[in-house]
Amino acid sequence: MAGPKDLDPSSSPRALLGAELRHAREKAGLSQEELGQRLFVSGSFVGQLEAGTRRMQPEYARLLDEVLGTEDFFRRNCGASAKSKYREHFAEAAEAEARCTAIRQYASMLIPGLLQTPAYARSVCRAYQPTAPDDVIEELVKGRMERTRILADPTTPMLWTVVDEAALRRVTGSRAVMGEALRHIADLARRSRVLVQVLPFDAGAHPAMQGSIKLMDFDDAPALVYLEGVDTGRLEDDPASVARYRLYYELLTSSALPREKSLVLIEAMAQDYAHEEQS
Repeated sequence: MAGPKDLDPSSSPRALLGAELRHAREKAGLSQEELGQRLFVSGSFVGQLEAGTRRMQPEYARLLDEVLGTEDFFRRNCGASAKSKYREHFAEAAEAEARCTAIRQYASMLIPGLLQTPAYARSVCRAYQPTAPDDVIEELVKGRMERTRILADPTTPMLWTVVDEAALRRVTGSRAVMGEALRHIADLARRSRVLVQVLPFDAGAHPAMQGSIKLMDFDDAPALVYLEGVDTGRLEDDPASVARYRLYYELLTSSALPREKSLVLIEAMAQDYAHEEQS
């Protein structure tokens, strides 16, 4: 396995913890695979901890202190790296998303978070929490919009999404909200900032009918896949699992409309929403 690149310890608590873990592991004369065996995890999992793409959980911090002889260093410091403004089941995925170089995502029932507008995000958050105070909803929307800042870079990460036609036709918020949301996606695609394909209804059955898939690639760590359900989600780093979901994604792209036809459809639907709203 290629060694991780140097990290800037001042960039974040997690980067500092990852740099210290790498230093302690190398000082102990252990490879990532050897340390992983002692923690009952994969070597790639250790690599992700060192690269800062995965959060260090207290149980692993305790084992690391025991195996590497670091007294209670990792136990004392893992709490700082675990703080997040995102919900617990999504926090690790959101933080990995901000560090990756490529994202390939299939969305089944809603527009992916990175492509959402504030109005669309507000409608989704309100649907999730219909009795929440407005300030709670606005805080959730703020967090979601902060994630979209990664698209301010003109090239990284590469974002390739396959959006199910159902997500585009489900009126979320209002027709005006949907029209704005689809125009936003079309604008990103026209500027070549994202790659978008639509999986039409007539594509029939496919391997991701029961959920969504997000594959994330990194320069300095193994790939991850994030699988999300209703108020739940999990990251997987097992190479066989990642490979299986990558195959699923490739099958989805082969069944989806080509990018130009997808863009034409999205723009036509946006126009239809605008006309319906005026009527």
